[in-house]
Amino acid sequence: MDFQHSPKAQEYINRLNDFMKNEVEPVEEAYLRELHSLDDKWVVLPIIDELKAKAKAAGLWNLFFPNAEHGVGLSNLEYAPLAEIMGRSFIAPEIFNCNAPDTGNMEVLEKYGTLEQKEKWLKPLMAGDIRSVFCMTEPDVASSDATNMEATAIVEGDEVVLNGRKWWSTGIGHPNCKVGIFMALTDPSAHRHQQHSMVLFELDQPGVTIERMLPVFGHYDEPYGHGEVVFDNVRVPVANIIAGPGRGFEIAQGRLGPGRIHHCMRLIGGAEKALELMCQRAVSREAFGKPLANLGGNRDIIANARINIEQARLLVLKAAWKIDKVGAAGAMSDISQIKVVAPNMTQQICDAAMQIHGGGGLSDDFPLTAIFASARALRLADGPDEVHRGLVAKFELLKYKKYIKK
Repeated sequence: MDFQHSPKAQEYINRLNDFMKNEVEPVEEAYLRELHSLDDKWVVLPIIDELKAKAKAAGLWNLFFPNAEHGVGLSNLEYAPLAEIMGRSFIAPEIFNCNAPDTGNMEVLEKYGTLEQKEKWLKPLMAGDIRSVFCMTEPDVASSDATNMEATAIVEGDEVVLNGRKWWSTGIGHPNCKVGIFMALTDPSAHRHQQHSMVLFELDQPGVTIERMLPVFGHYDEPYGHGEVVFDNVRVPVANIIAGPGRGFEIAQGRLGPGRIHHCMRLIGGAEKALELMCQRAVSREAFGKPLANLGGNRDIIANARINIEQARLLVLKAAWKIDKVGAAGAMSDISQIKVVAPNMTQQICDAAMQIHGGGGLSDDFPLTAIFASARALRLADGPDEVHRGLVAKFELLKYKKYIKK
C-alpha cells in the first residue's frame, strides 16, 4: 500500500480544507446556536442551502461516488481523507451531499436500481433536492442478527405489501426526507440470506407513520433525527423492489463496506477535533500554578491520543485500499476491525478531552459531548462491537481450521 495521497486526492483535500476553513467553520457555531434556539428545530436554515449551492459550484459535490459519471471518480482510499475532514463538522457532510444514509442509498440505487428508480429517486438525491432513510433495525428483535427481522414485504400481484415496525431510522426527521428503503422478510422458506428484500417507499404514503423521534443521550440530532416508524399495510408497486425479491442481504453487503469506511474516517476527524480542543485547553488554562498540560498524566494522555488516532487512521486506510483492490467481500475482517477500533478510540479521546475541559466539557459550549455521543452510537449502528469481534475471530481461526477438533 502506498501511503502517499494520489495527486487527485491531494487536490481535493486542499480544496475541501479551504472550503471548510473559509465557508463552513466561520458559520457553524452561529448556525447551531440559531437552530437550538428554535421551538421547531426540524427545519433547514437558509445558510445550509447557501453552503450547498457554493459547494456544488466549487465542484465539491457527491465526493463519495467512485463512479465519475455521478461523482468525482475517487476510490475509497482517495475519498477516505475527505471523509475525515468532513468529520470535524456536524453540518459538512450534508453541505457536500455526502451525508449518511443518503450516500449508501444512492450507491444502492446506482448499482442495483432500475432506470425508472434512478430517474425517480437517484437523480433528486444526487442533486441534494431530497433526503432519504434506511429502515432496517427493529425494536422487538435482536437486530444484531439481521436474519431476525419480523417486518414483511409480501408480493401480492403487482404490489408489495409492507408491514412492521422499524426504529433508529436515521434521517427520517429531516423535512426534505421523501423516500426510504425498507428491508424486510419476503420468503421465509428460502435460504436464510435469500429471504429478505429491499423495497423503496415514499414517506407520505398511506400506512407510513412516524410514531416518535428517539433521543441519544437526551438530544434528537435535529434536523435529521432517528425515528420509530410503523408500516401498516403500505402498498407500493412491485417495481419498487430493488434488484428483485430475496436480494436484500446481497445488496446490504455491497452497501455496508464503503459506508463503514466513511463512518470510521468521519470518526477520526471527530477525534482530531477533540484532541485539538484538548491541547488548546491544556496550554491555555492553569491550575495550581501550572498549565494543565503539565499536571498529572495529561502529557501521557495527549501522547496516547495522538498514537491511537494514527493507528486507527492507518487501519481504516488499509481497509479502504483493500476494498478497492478485492471488493468488500474480500475485506470483511478489515472492515470489522475498523468498526471496533474507530468508535472506541474516538470515544476514549472525547472522554479525556471532556475531563480536561472540566464542567465546560459536559456542556454544549464545546462539541465534545456530541462527538462522544456519535462515537458511542456507532458502536451499535453498523453492528455491535461483539458481532464485529466475532467475525474477526472467525477469519483468524480459519487459518487454524485443520487443528480444530470437530
